[in-house]
Amino acid sequence: MLNVKELHVAYGQSEALHGVSFEAKPKETVAIMGRNGMGKTTLFKSLIGLLPVKSGSIQVGANDVTRDESFRRVAKGIAYVPQGRMIFSTLTVEENIQTGLENAKDKRIPEEIYKLFPVLWDMRRRKGGNLSGGQQQQLAIARALVTQPKVLLLDEPTEGIQPSIIKDIAKALNEIRRLREITIVVSEQVLSFAMDVADRLFVIEGGRLVHETARAETDVAHIKQYLSV
Repeated sequence: MLNVKELHVAYGQSEALHGVSFEAKPKETVAIMGRNGMGKTTLFKSLIGLLPVKSGSIQVGANDVTRDESFRRVAKGIAYVPQGRMIFSTLTVEENIQTGLENAKDKRIPEEIYKLFPVLWDMRRRKGGNLSGGQQQQLAIARALVTQPKVLLLDEPTEGIQPSIIKDIAKALNEIRRLREITIVVSEQVLSFAMDVADRLFVIEGGRLVHETARAETDVAHIKQYLSV
């Protein structure tokens, strides 16, 4: 569903990603682990089209999206939940989710969204800015899901969120995958969350993928060495 080959991305003359390659299958969740500054957000921004690719390729299903603008990538099946969530604080929860339905024929919010995130139903008339960080994260994921993506990118979804809500988000992501033919790619520093949701874990360091493991074979102590400062 997602195939990334030899991706090189630069900020001006300074190269930030040095030939990143990985693929993710339908109904698979992949975690990209790494400390701050190692290239996680750069990778995600290049996948959604916010940063241009110097060389390499990004394929979604049968479509090469490497040179596409962000809105074309969304049309071809990528949804992106950025670090910091970026919800509209002055719009209600309902209005926030509806922004994801901008190009849909049916503007009604699917019932399954509120089943996945019951707290959003309870707060649907409340302004996005009045939600807690964890509730805003659930809202940002809900907004991305209504675009019916093939690939869902989540950049640091647990950042600044209390442990009980992290568990809720993990549960919702596993349920989303059960219900849909969707590929989820999550960037993360919290190993317990990655182990709850991911089939495979990669470690990024200095703009390169330096380690790959299936969840069942993960050497937790080894991964923690990469994540410790």
